[in-house]
Amino acid sequence: MQELMSGNEAIARGAWECGAAFGAGYPGTPSTEILESFAQYEGVYAEWSPNEKVGLEVAIGAAFAGARAMAVMKHVGVNVAADPLFTVSYTGTNGALVIITADDPSLHSSQNEQDNRNYAKFAKIPMLEPSDSQEAKDFIKLAFDLSEKFDTPVFLRTTTRVSHSKSVVRLEPKATIEDRTDIRHLPLKYVMVPVNARARRLEVEKRMQALQEWAETFPGNRVELNSAEAGIITAGMPYNYAKDAFPGYSCLKLGMVHPLPERLIRDFASKVKKLYVVEELDPFIEEQVKAMGIEVTGKAVFPYTNEFDPGVVEKAVTGKSSAPIVELPTIPPRPPNLCPGCPHRALFYALNKTKAFVSGDIGCYTLSYMKPLSGMDSCVCMGASIGIAHGMSKALGPKGKGKVVGVIGDSTFIHSGITPLLNAAYNRSNAVFIIADNRTTAMTGMQEHPATGQTLQGEKTKELDFAALGKVLGVERVEVIDPLQFKNTAEVLKRELGKEGPSLIISRSPCVLLMSRKAAHAGHFYADPDKCIGCKVCLSCGCPAISWKDFEKAGMPPRPDRKKQKGIAVIDASLCTGCTLCAQLCRQEAIMREG
Repeated sequence: MQELMSGNEAIARGAWECGAAFGAGYPGTPSTEILESFAQYEGVYAEWSPNEKVGLEVAIGAAFAGARAMAVMKHVGVNVAADPLFTVSYTGTNGALVIITADDPSLHSSQNEQDNRNYAKFAKIPMLEPSDSQEAKDFIKLAFDLSEKFDTPVFLRTTTRVSHSKSVVRLEPKATIEDRTDIRHLPLKYVMVPVNARARRLEVEKRMQALQEWAETFPGNRVELNSAEAGIITAGMPYNYAKDAFPGYSCLKLGMVHPLPERLIRDFASKVKKLYVVEELDPFIEEQVKAMGIEVTGKAVFPYTNEFDPGVVEKAVTGKSSAPIVELPTIPPRPPNLCPGCPHRALFYALNKTKAFVSGDIGCYTLSYMKPLSGMDSCVCMGASIGIAHGMSKALGPKGKGKVVGVIGDSTFIHSGITPLLNAAYNRSNAVFIIADNRTTAMTGMQEHPATGQTLQGEKTKELDFAALGKVLGVERVEVIDPLQFKNTAEVLKRELGKEGPSLIISRSPCVLLMSRKAAHAGHFYADPDKCIGCKVCLSCGCPAISWKDFEKAGMPPRPDRKKQKGIAVIDASLCTGCTLCAQLCRQEAIMREG
């Protein structure tokens, strides 16, 4: 039986087929669908953990108990999980542990473009890299087998193009495997105090030597001999680009990118006159091949940044591309924007008016940095907003020039904002902190988190109370607001910014995409042409439903009584959700609800 599957769906399917029973992680594009798909299979446990570090730690626990477990995250999530990652390389596992890192060349939905193949080398952990959905399913199985065989965690690396592109996958039944879950008391192996860790460090080197030998016969490495004039060493999605661009070249397709099969590479290099390494991002393979003393061309011609495609590969080698030039019609730019009715719009519109420095975070609300909202001044990584705001407030002093606000989303606060808020309260910060609580992990597709009251697999659970938590952490002034009650929002911000010491505002209003269609469209608004004076204040909130039309384009005659007025605001009823923000901003009361 065959099915069209994305790489993420294929990974979930392969994990289930080979008896993996445990999955944990944190949602992040391009990895999110792996756990969502895995959670649908019978007989498995899957969870959204508060962050990637916790996700890896609970997966380690499951592996220590003898299960086949996987930890799933995007590339920057491995940064968060790095602490347990490097030590589990020493301890090894009892069952099997696979860590999936979904890298994002071209930064489709990320704050950086790091190449996580470097983590495999740094942590001394083997890494497999599939090039399509079928290999994604096959390689996750190989990864679990490899983990058990060598008592090691194993990386499975995908990229956005492998994660989200679809290809045909052969489906197989779930394998019957022995239940090996139990408790094994192995303190010399699992308790990493220095004396034990020194001994385990030697075991890691022995394991890497054994893996180096095993890599030579790894079934995912494949030699395709064609022309002896030129050969390509490649892995992952770039393999497909290289084959499209140069089908006549010989190719060494690597499925295992760490450790590399040195004898196989030397043998392949001896059979071609000119050798290229085609790899996205860092010269990871190239540098190691050169260290073997093999002459190879890589980043001297290929870009260091962004995704490749067949045209990029061909042009790098030949100086030109045979890909047809497609002339696309010129269309107006359409930058990303907050959804119509998004509660974050009202919050950041109000923040812009305060003139405070707004330290922002990772989420939908990051879009508020763009005009016309211009409501955010920095964004570094998950959870950084609170620490940055606190640090700025301390540097500026209690009577410093200007005020500082730290804004963080609900899911991001749970991910990595609790500790810095504790720090800010403990160290008597002088900043205002805001949790933009829209009741979901919106940016990655409406995943649950500990404050929604529901788990990944749909079970009811405890719901985190942000206000109570803030007070327990030591913040004395805590207030819950509805950002769409704009006047109150503005007043609360002004009041808290005028006080010394830390304060916490929970800006609570559900994501408009969570609401039922009836609730989200509780009667749309329109701009009364007789009352609209063309001041454009409503346009300043940046709602996609509101546009400006000259009188001529709107099919209306000029207004003799308002000679300076050139046009009117128009509200698209099909986009308006009835959130009321524009009506609250309009001082002429020209914006009214239909009916």
